Amino acid sequence: MLRTLREQGALSRSQIARAVGLSRSTLSEITASLLQRGAIVVVDTDAAKREGSGRPAERLALDPASGQFMGVDFGHRRVCVAVADASHEIIASGSERYEDDAPWPQRLDAAFRLIDRLTDETDVHYGALQGVGIGVPGPHPVPPAAHPAPRQAPAAGLLDTVEDVGAAFASRFDASVLVDNNTRFAALAEAISGSGTVDDLIYVRVSDGVGGGVVVGGRLVTGSTGLAGEFGHVRVNVHGGSCRCGKNGCLETVASVPAILANCRARGVPVDDLDELRAAVERSHPIVEQVLRAAAAAIGRVVGTAAMALNPAEIVIGGEIVRVAPIIVQQVRATITYELLPDAASIPVVRAAELSDDDGALGALAALFHSSPLLAAYPEPAKAGGAGSGGGIRVPQTTIERVSHGRHH
Repeated sequence: MLRTLREQGALSRSQIARAVGLSRSTLSEITASLLQRGAIVVVDTDAAKREGSGRPAERLALDPASGQFMGVDFGHRRVCVAVADASHEIIASGSERYEDDAPWPQRLDAAFRLIDRLTDETDVHYGALQGVGIGVPGPHPVPPAAHPAPRQAPAAGLLDTVEDVGAAFASRFDASVLVDNNTRFAALAEAISGSGTVDDLIYVRVSDGVGGGVVVGGRLVTGSTGLAGEFGHVRVNVHGGSCRCGKNGCLETVASVPAILANCRARGVPVDDLDELRAAVERSHPIVEQVLRAAAAAIGRVVGTAAMALNPAEIVIGGEIVRVAPIIVQQVRATITYELLPDAASIPVVRAAELSDDDGALGALAALFHSSPLLAAYPEPAKAGGAGSGGGIRVPQTTIERVSHGRHH
């Protein structure tokens, strides 16, 4: 029914019943629920076109400003939010930055400021919000869980864990909340973004940290304690620098964006951000190329080991730096080709991510929609199903460069 309204616009109940083959009683129950939630609205009647003397029939349409699902991606230095309507169309999205060492209360404030700004800019409202998916930086050593809306949010002074953040969202929006690692959500978004769902995929996102996600046998893998895909904390140099996880020499210490920029500066190239790195790449600066190749080779060795064990069909490298420096994917591909068996059939497709940096938020939305076989092991959010579930994410081309519209996953 929602798809019919999205494709055909405002329709009367009788027109909807004929289009989708529903009985009057069933249609009445569905429309009453959708009207109550604010997913659809009465826009007018068919009085102007109606023949005869019968009472004019109401015409129903999707409420274009009703946010039904919200995906939130808390990165190390920014939060991204994507809001979808009842037909799974993205109707609002944006990001807000914060400092890398910002505590959770500040990150939560940034997220709520962003949500308020999106409301002001797009007129989206959240009165009918069914669920919120929240991606958080890893390691996230707890299994993903759906949290029903609590009666009271935790006090600001006690807001120091990701579970408290989930509770704060649930309290503010009176909706169920699903919390998981943000790069695992991003892996889900990549696995369903192409021409068909990928059954075996390894995803790595190179950003302020290095994270990943793994799809095996058509399932998004979480692991026994929710740590599957934490490639950034695999040790690559026993004498390396300290990592935020407490170990030394992790992949993140050599291949994250801050580590790459710091390595360039240490070798005499003054680059402080990705824009300056882009300029150096465009000038084919030899030292910058060496630093990027070394970082990408380290990624390739770590992921190559995982690929030898899992035999994926695709390896996807994401993060804004991949668009700034395509040489990263090229070197990862070359390293993995060297690391794996000398058999062309065993070499997976190694590609850059198709989605932008809000892919974790989009993956969180997909988890809420919960109709993907990749999510078979996920808990069912108590309030995130209903009439909005069962379809693919439809994202404007301004948000994602390439997406297959109208897919079901």
